[in-house]
Amino acid sequence: MNKIALITGAAKRVGAIIATHLHRQGYSVLIHYNRSTTEAQALADTLNSVRPNSAHAFQADLNNMNEVEQLAQNSLKHWGRIDLLVNNASSFYPTPLNESTQAQWDGLINSNLRAPYFLSAALSNTLSLHRGSIINMIDIHAQRGLPGHPIYSIAKAGLEMMTKSLAKELGPEVRVNGVSPGAILWPDAGLSDAQQTAILDKTLLGRTGEAEDLAEAVYFLANADYITGQILAVDGGKSLYSH
Repeated sequence: MNKIALITGAAKRVGAIIATHLHRQGYSVLIHYNRSTTEAQALADTLNSVRPNSAHAFQADLNNMNEVEQLAQNSLKHWGRIDLLVNNASSFYPTPLNESTQAQWDGLINSNLRAPYFLSAALSNTLSLHRGSIINMIDIHAQRGLPGHPIYSIAKAGLEMMTKSLAKELGPEVRVNGVSPGAILWPDAGLSDAQQTAILDKTLLGRTGEAEDLAEAVYFLANADYITGQILAVDGGKSLYSH
């Protein structure tokens, strides 16, 4: 039987590229989405046209704990096992300190930290049984907060510590690692040319990366049998920039 991967936030952007890359490498994929029904189903249809019964889409709002639990149950029930959980889904928007709200706190913490934690917990038994792994999509700003985005940065810092903590909790059966992207895809909200230039000026390779770079990092960590508790920066050297 093919290995089974559940990728959250996989209807579009990086998540869809990760799902497609894993599928190309022989995985059957479970595509989680929240509102992007059309895109998720189109991706599943495309992958199933390549290899029948190898992709399925599940809807869940990660702000709702009942739906998080249902996602875990439905995903496990679909093919009877999970070998790889990729916690990719993420909310991202600015929250200036004096203007931030509890709703923003809840939205950013829930999608970036709470849901990954409880999905990992709910799927830990099947992952242990099949000596699987968890890969969390973090952010280089977990190490160095992004100005104007304190709640998002806090959530990603929590996800980084969760990666290291769960590596201890779930070892030796389950490996837990993280990928920290730099300038790969600009946010949907967009950045001005000046903002993009400022970011690239602090990136040692002087250019944006590709979503495929992240997908390759995920696949590498999923198969790196002696690596756990590690965070791989895929950022063109941005995190090494001194100021």
